[in-house]
Amino acid sequence: MTGFLTTPFSDALFGLDRCMAKGVRSLGLVALGLLVGWWIYVPIHELLHAAGCLIGGGTVTRLEISPIYLGGALAAVIPWVEAGGEYAGRLSGFDVGGSDGIYLLTDFAPFLLTLLPGVWLLRRAARRQQPLVFGLALPLAFAPFTSITGDAYEIGSILTTHLGPWSSAGAREILRGDDLFYKFSDVADAASGGLWLASALATFLGLIWALSTYAAGGWIARQLGQAPIEDPKLPAPDPDL
Repeated sequence: MTGFLTTPFSDALFGLDRCMAKGVRSLGLVALGLLVGWWIYVPIHELLHAAGCLIGGGTVTRLEISPIYLGGALAAVIPWVEAGGEYAGRLSGFDVGGSDGIYLLTDFAPFLLTLLPGVWLLRRAARRQQPLVFGLALPLAFAPFTSITGDAYEIGSILTTHLGPWSSAGAREILRGDDLFYKFSDVADAASGGLWLASALATFLGLIWALSTYAAGGWIARQLGQAPIEDPKLPAPDPDL
């Protein structure tokens, strides 16, 4: 259980330590990799949401992507992509036909990149002391955690609204969504203690889902020869790993 909770953070911190062989220059390469990786990852993340919906049998009518993240270029070739919106990217128009299975697939699809290559690439880059690649891998590996107030909460809210007290259409309308803070506002407007409990449960389930997704990526990485990153103060592992 301790490893389940701490491994993501030890991978990040110990991995960064291993990549710092050249000091400030190495830190700069990690930062550059992170910025480039995030810029590439955002549109891919949103397109994978749409792909998950379509593969599951749903329909997509509107995917908003900021022009900063190539929204304009994508809108020129994909009819349901629109440049702009309130967020860096958001699947704002989709229909799952009432299927929560398709809804969950839509939410989860981008996090397949955490399962592979995300965690594996992060650990491999750390062991090979490749700061640029380590930075590139960070958005992939840690996407479940950067989505705590978005997709992770939405997944938790879908699960929560399958519980008896909150399974009504009204409760689903209030609780479900991909913006935790907007949903808290909706719950506050409803002035219901039961809905506050449900939103807290959805947030907790989202966190457990994020940890579980990273753990699954860690298990795959281990099968491919990349165990969790150890404290660099310990003896160095085999460099051929």
